[in-house]
This record gives sequence, C-alpha cells and structure tokens, in this order.
Amino acid sequence: MQTVTRFITLLSLSFLFFGTAHATEKTPESVDGTTKVTAEEVIDLIGEMDDIVIVDARKSSDRAKGWIEDSIGLPNTDTTEASLAKIAPNKAGPIIFYCNGVKCGRSVESARNALKWGYSKIYWFRGGMSEWEAKSLPVVRQ
Repeated sequence: MQTVTRFITLLSLSFLFFGTAHATEKTPESVDGTTKVTAEEVIDLIGEMDDIVIVDARKSSDRAKGWIEDSIGLPNTDTTEASLAKIAPNKAGPIIFYCNGVKCGRSVESARNALKWGYSKIYWFRGGMSEWEAKSLPVVRQ
C-alpha cells in the first residue's frame, strides 16, 4: 500500500511540474499558414479592412481583465468549426487571433484549427495582450 501511495504522490508531482513547465514555454516563432503581426500591424489591419474579425482566444477570466476593442471572446477551448463560422462566416475573410502573449498557446491552437477548417486569411498576433498593454494601447475594461 505504501508503494501505491508513493507512486500516486510522484505521479501528482510530475503532473504539477509538467503543467507548470508547459505554462511557461514560449509559443512558436511562426504558425504555418498564418501571417504573424505586431500590435502596430494589428492597428493597421483594423484601419484597412472593414470586414476583419478579431478573435480573443483567452479564457473568460483573462478577458474580464480587458480586451482589444471590437474583439470577440471565443476561448480556444470553445472554438469549434460551427462557433467560428458564427462570427466569421466568410472563410476567405481576414481574421486576427490573439491571446495573452508569447507564453500563451491559445491563439496558436485556434489559428491552426481555423486553417484546418478552410479559413485562408489568418493573422496571428503572437505578442497578444502582453505586447498590446506594454505599448500602452487602448484596452476595453468593464
């Protein structure tokens, strides 16, 4: 019985360690099929494209702290082909995905899924909210 208890303790510690390690890993430098953009380029895209959809892939508790104006909260865990189609019915239209920043993989997952579902004009804001706020750009808070 003591061996089983020790095994469960070690297993729990390994999940804790690997969960923590995963949370601090950086996102990839690029995501195949997307265009990586900076905060300034996001602003330019918003000004140039009336039909652009901005997707905040963060969880609701992160979004509650503030978001980019006109973005739509659709956490990566809730993103399905149908839920994305509701906010972005035109698969050839421009979409920007963002999350918390370079240590957040939520926007990566959402962008990759969008590509898999046939979306073709995807912009990935890798710096996300961390970069946005570091540059003192406007954030919507309620």
